[in-house]
Amino acid sequence: MQNRLKNKDTNNPDVWKAVGHLQKAISAGGVDPKLLALVHLRASQINSCSACVYASVAGGKKAGDTDERLHNVAAWREAPFYTDAERAALALAEAATRLQDGAQGVTDEIWEEVNTHFTDEQIGAINLEIALTNFFNRINRTIKEPAGQTWG
Repeated sequence: MQNRLKNKDTNNPDVWKAVGHLQKAISAGGVDPKLLALVHLRASQINSCSACVYASVAGGKKAGDTDERLHNVAAWREAPFYTDAERAALALAEAATRLQDGAQGVTDEIWEEVNTHFTDEQIGAINLEIALTNFFNRINRTIKEPAGQTWG
């Protein structure tokens, strides 16, 4: 796959400054970077964004996660490698990402489970990570960003 943008350096610097502020807010939310990488990976798998799948696996490894956990996140419900808190965050990521085609979205049950494991500040960070991941997935799919790069 070849990127449709010939010169990505011409992108509006204000956009990247705003994205940087969002990333700082996520980091300040007190959520384990390994969990954020899992959330990013799962949303990116759902959206078939190979660039973000590649980058989130690299980010998860950098944060200290294992190949076993990263390779099984697509089957997190059946795999024994995740905590109840991680499962709640992954359920939230899936429900918030699958809003298309009449999907149910985030149910009260999912929200209540997330609230049993995380503070409001952490939930805000996880929710923002999900939204930002979906933002990047859509941009990358539109411009055909190839896998093989990491950011940050």
